[in-house]
Formats: sequence, structure tokens, C-alpha cells
Amino acid sequence: MNKTERMLAIVLELQRKKLVRAEDLAAAFETSIRTIYRDIQAISETGVPVVGAPGQGYSLMEGYFLPPVCFTAEEAVALLIGTDFIEQRFDAVYGVKALSSRKKIEAILPENILQEATRIRHTMRLIPGKGSVSGKEKEYLEAIRRAILQRQKLKFHYLKSIADSGSRQSIRTAAPYGLVFVKSAWTLLAWCELRKEIRHFRLSRMTELTVLEESFEAPAEFNLADYKPADDRHLTVRIVVPPDIADKVLESNNYYMEAVEKQDDGLHVILRVRRTEEVLHWVLSWGAGVVVLEPESFREQIRNEAEKMLKRY
Repeated sequence: MNKTERMLAIVLELQRKKLVRAEDLAAAFETSIRTIYRDIQAISETGVPVVGAPGQGYSLMEGYFLPPVCFTAEEAVALLIGTDFIEQRFDAVYGVKALSSRKKIEAILPENILQEATRIRHTMRLIPGKGSVSGKEKEYLEAIRRAILQRQKLKFHYLKSIADSGSRQSIRTAAPYGLVFVKSAWTLLAWCELRKEIRHFRLSRMTELTVLEESFEAPAEFNLADYKPADDRHLTVRIVVPPDIADKVLESNNYYMEAVEKQDDGLHVILRVRRTEEVLHWVLSWGAGVVVLEPESFREQIRNEAEKMLKRY
């Protein structure tokens, strides 16, 4: 980053934040504090009203706003593809906003940049495929998003992936804290009144969602960006995969896959699970090509399933 680019980036940072210390700017742009002092002086000499507060940092004079910044073709492509992603993966409200944003971005681009961005975009395409967000999920996504902002509790029927106490179906009342898009699926983080703890709920497994009138207060210490769920996957499963299907197994990108090791007898895949039922069907889906090495209890489980299958044929 040259001096001109850094000065523009500093102004944008000052515009984005109310107050910024020289030390933080130096760390962000990987330069010395003395260089930041010189940059601030140069920025002020161009007419940008930078206000310095001794011992506190720098800020822009209230009311000052940097005119629209010109995008490069690559930056424009990044923004436009981002609107495509939002249109596909978010709810209807954000889908409409993504479309209007795309039109505004295209409207302000210089003709040469727009043509180059269009040419680049024609070489890329986002196609909804496996794990694409359904119409029901988008509907629920909008309702949950509003409930989070308005701090209203939710009630819904939930279908667990594995039966618990003889049933996979349960009715939950929860205080929604946030939404996370992971592994091509939307997941709700919420305080579950049934389990008395923060639980994760995939929107695709919800039915009969209702936004309640009852309100809630999220814990002051909860921060979605910093939140890390407790890892209770303490059981290790090791399988061996022959070379002819190793690429397909890796491409499946199983959620529980922890590591892979190349060995003489094939590719060893290590998975960490809470219980083996979580990967039972996935392992069986590879047929005789995949062999379970450990634990022995899982090998026995696979044998039992294979015997049941054999009896059906």
C-alpha cells in the first residue's frame, strides 16, 4: 500500500469510527506511529477536517463526509457477487434490498469499470445446489431475524437428527440470540427453555414457527462474533478410504471430519463425534469401499446394520 492509498484508507477509517488512536492506525496499516502522524498532517493539508484530541486520538469534524469512492473492476465484482449471494441465501426482504443495491452499484460505476466488471462476472456464476435455502427457510429466516431485533421469543416444533428419549420431535420455546450461516445452512442460536442452555437449531428442521408476544433480554456478556460453542465431540472415529474414492469422500466435506492422513493402505479419515449415530449413515453410504478401524463398538454397529440390510435382500 503506497502513501496515497494509505491516506485514503485512513480517512475511510476515521469516517467509519468516531475516534481512532494513532497506535491503532499504525497497527492496522503495518507502519510506524511517526508515519501516521505525517499522513494525518498531509490529509489535513488537503482540506479534510481532522480533529486531534491529545491522549485520545483522531476524528473527523462532525458533518464531514467523504464523497463516493471509485471502485476498481475487481472491487465492483466482489460487491455484485455479494448481492447475488444475499439474494440466494437470505430472506425475501434482503433479496429485494440486494437487487436494489446491485442496481445502485451499477449506476455509479464509470462505463469502462462497469464493462470490465460485467466481463469478469460473466466468467463466474453462483448456482444454488445441494444445501440451497428453501422457501420455507427464507420465510422463517425473516421472522426469526425480526424476532431477534425486537427481542421476542419463539415457539416451534423441532426435529432432531437423532432420537432423544425415544423421540426425534419436540416443541421448543426459545429466546433467539443470533443467526449463523454454516455448512450451507442457516442455524439459530437461542436460549432453549426446555434444555436451560444455549442450543443450536437448524431452520430446515423447524416447523410451525410462531413469534410470541413475550419479550426477553439477551445477556449483556453474549456476543455473537465471539461466541464459541462448547465442543462435546469426545469420541474419535477412524476410517480408511481406498484411493479410488478418496477424492469423493473429501469432497463430501462431512461436518465431523477432523483430519486426514495418507497411509499405505489408503486415506485415513478421522472424525470427532458425540455419538457414532451421527456418522453411521454417512459411513454406510460409501458401501464396502470404506472400512471402520475404530472404535470397535462402531465396527460392531456397522456389522449389525449390514446384516439387517442383507436380510432385506
